[in-house]
Order: sequence, then C-alpha cells, then structure tokens
Amino acid sequence: MIAAPESGLTERDIVERAVHLRPVLLERQPETERLTHYPKDTHDDFLRAGFYRILQPRRYGGYEFALPVFYRVVTEIARGCPSTGWALSLTAAHVLQVATLFEERAQDEIFGADGDHVVLDGTWPYSSGAPYSTHYVGQTLRAPDHPGGPPGPPVLFVAPRAVWTVLDDWHGVLGLRGSGSNSIHMEQARIPAYLTRQASLLDLPVEGGSVGSALHGNPMYAGRAPSFFHGELAAIMIGTAYAAADEYARVIADRPLVLEPDRTRGELHDYQRHLGEALGVIHTAEAALHRTAEEWMETCRRNAHGGAPFTTAEDNRLALMFLNAGRMTWDVLQGTLFRTAGSRYARDGERMQRYFRDAATYWTHVGPGMAEPLARRVGCDRLGLPSGHIPLIP
Repeated sequence: MIAAPESGLTERDIVERAVHLRPVLLERQPETERLTHYPKDTHDDFLRAGFYRILQPRRYGGYEFALPVFYRVVTEIARGCPSTGWALSLTAAHVLQVATLFEERAQDEIFGADGDHVVLDGTWPYSSGAPYSTHYVGQTLRAPDHPGGPPGPPVLFVAPRAVWTVLDDWHGVLGLRGSGSNSIHMEQARIPAYLTRQASLLDLPVEGGSVGSALHGNPMYAGRAPSFFHGELAAIMIGTAYAAADEYARVIADRPLVLEPDRTRGELHDYQRHLGEALGVIHTAEAALHRTAEEWMETCRRNAHGGAPFTTAEDNRLALMFLNAGRMTWDVLQGTLFRTAGSRYARDGERMQRYFRDAATYWTHVGPGMAEPLARRVGCDRLGLPSGHIPLIP
C-alpha cells in the first residue's frame, strides 16, 4: 500500500483547487497554444494539486475519488483553458481503465509499487497529453495468423514511456492547439504480455465485476468505458462553454454603444437575454452531466454487487445522455455566444475565437460522431431488438 501525498485531502478540496487555478490557466492560454501543450508550470501545478491521482486507487497512492468529482475538476480546468482541460482529462482518465482491467502484477508495475513479450511497431496519432504522460494506453489489432490473412482480435496495451517517442506533429489544427495531441511512435517495442489484454475499449468485459473491482474493493472499477469517455468530453465542453460565457459577459460589459458611448451592450435587453439563455443551457447540461455520472456509479455498484450487470444497453443509454449534454453546450456556444459577441472577437488572439475553435474541434471528434449510431442503439434496446451489430465507429 502506497500512501497518498495528502491523506486528508477531500473531494471538496480538490475541486476548489481547480477553481483557484482558473485565472492562472486563463493567462497561460496563448503560451499553451504556442507550445502545443500546457507548460511545465501547469504540469507542476497539477502534480501539487493531485489531479493526476483523482481516479487512481488508494492502494497505489491515489485518492480514488468518485467519478462526479473527476468531471467537476475537468470542467473547472477547461473553463480556465479548454486545451488544458482536454489534455488533463484524456490522460488522467485512463487510470480508470487500467485499474479496472489489468491484473495485480501489471498494476504494481504501472502505478510504481515500490515471460512473454508483445512487440509493437507503428505510429498512433491523436495521443492527447502525450508530452507529460508516463505510459501510453492504446489499442491495436493482433497480427494475422498468416501473411495476407485477416488481422486478429483487438489488443489493449499499456506501453511505458521508455518504449515510445513523441512526434512533433501537433500543428496546423483548428482548435485544441495546446492539447498536446501528438502522435507517438514505437519501433520494435517489447511490452510484457501482462501489460496487454485481448479487449476493446468499446466493449470491455465487466459483467459481474472486474479484476479491478475485486482488487480495490471499489465498484467504480467495474464500469464500461464508452459512456465514461463521453462523460469526459461533456465535462470538457461544459467547461469550454462556461469559459465562453465568462468572456461574453466581459466583452458586452466593456463594449460601449456606438450612438450612446456612455452605455454598454451589457445594458441592452437582447444581450442580457442571450447571456441568460446560454447560461441556462450550460447549467442544464452540467446538471445532466453530474446526474448521469451518479447513474454510472450506481450501475457499477449494481454490477459489482450482483444486482444487475453493466450491460451494453446501459452503456448506450448513459453514453447518449453524456453526449447530449456536450451537444447542448456546442449548440449554445456557437449559435448564441460566438454569433452575437461580434466579429471583432473572432480575430486571432481573442479568447472567444479560441473557444469557438476548440469547441468546433470537439464537434469533429469521433465521440460526437457516435450520436446517430448511439441513438439507433438506444432505440433498438428499448424495442427489444438487437443493437450490438450497429457500429459506433465507421
């Protein structure tokens, strides 16, 4: 058992730390985009705050806080800087899958508790948060049994930092420019077999509990990944929408009217209504995020304690709820806040432009692209029809 750095840290404490960091992250936004990842000072802030340990098991020096707490921290960090929130979430979150699926020996090694090998060769793009990551959690297909044959089943693996390199290729993107979503490259990388699992993140075998829920005595480590992942994206988007609302309130309060320079746009009914309507939608999306996160936790509890399995149908339902929360915030950010702020705030260097670019990049991500197949799956599940054959990713 490894002691956590701060044994008395509470869930409220760690959320408040994220809130207090928002102004700092706001000022670091230009540097983060210039570097294409958040600066070392931000990484050090996160280490001190304990953000990387939120979902990490207590057995390995983590805080093992509940999922809603993780999402709250991600939302607050994204409100300070969407790129930084994206990178934090998509790195710290993989702790949950590792702690769920991998055997004790693998977790001892991965989390630093103090045969056979698989060889990996290739490049994995869009590895968000790679510049500061200690491990890479990835997927590949097993090599064909014979030359020219079909690839084998999917393999989930954890690769230590020593066997891969980060490519300097996260440039020329529309948004999330500071998310460090570089490609990583491996050449004949030897990975112990116990750091691999024949499984897909889109269909983790957790019915009745998992290796991790038994090892850690916590049902949170017996949940499916797709719905959890959609919750991550929703938390980031909600934080981004709050950031846009913060900026909108600032610019309309500062911008004088052309014909009445002693008054500002903030005094006009239309702009007050735009802001209020936007905040209403964002608040609703945030409420949906946290309620769905609680449902995810409850589904894990029933699964691990024999009440009811965490089925694909439950995963579909929860994933669609999370996705809808993210979609609501995209709609109000681009359709109300960005549209009515004024074209001067669409210039390079303006925060409103940055938030629009970041949110638009989210909207092109594979996650929101699952909306239609997820909706069809949920409909089929309700009708008692098979839905597993409907691919989430084309």
